[in-house]
Amino acid sequence: MTVSNTAIVLSAEPRGVFKEGIVSGTPKPGTIMQIKESTEPVGGKHTWEVFDADENGSQRLIAVLLEDSLQGKTVSDAYVDGDQCFLYCPIPGDELNVLLENQVGTSDSFAIGDLLRVEDGTGKLLATSGTPESEPFVVMETLSAITADSLCHVMFTGY
Repeated sequence: MTVSNTAIVLSAEPRGVFKEGIVSGTPKPGTIMQIKESTEPVGGKHTWEVFDADENGSQRLIAVLLEDSLQGKTVSDAYVDGDQCFLYCPIPGDELNVLLENQVGTSDSFAIGDLLRVEDGTGKLLATSGTPESEPFVVMETLSAITADSLCHVMFTGY
């Protein structure tokens, strides 16, 4: 199955929660985000930053940064610090495009069924290693020898 890389949310009838906020930094759509601690809302909207928990694979709310289609931006366009941002909190079974992190100096491959964890500090997904608290995504497409961060079709497992 070939899936378009023109949208982050792929499920025909997504049932998760769509949110709006203010972005901190310059992340790209498909990045996992978290609410920025000790930062008061502006106009009722919280500030969101890339996932930065205690360690890779920590259990936290999963909020995926969406493309800013209201401004004509695509999944390839990074946000600008301070801009309004759009996010999606998936439920198990939702299918999405998320950013896989390519490890420096490697060509990584992913197979259908591989479990992925969120990398602390980047909000991108990595192949599971060790015993993380959470592996919330399963790969839904085969990707061979990626040499740069890439969007990947995944299903949210909730775990």
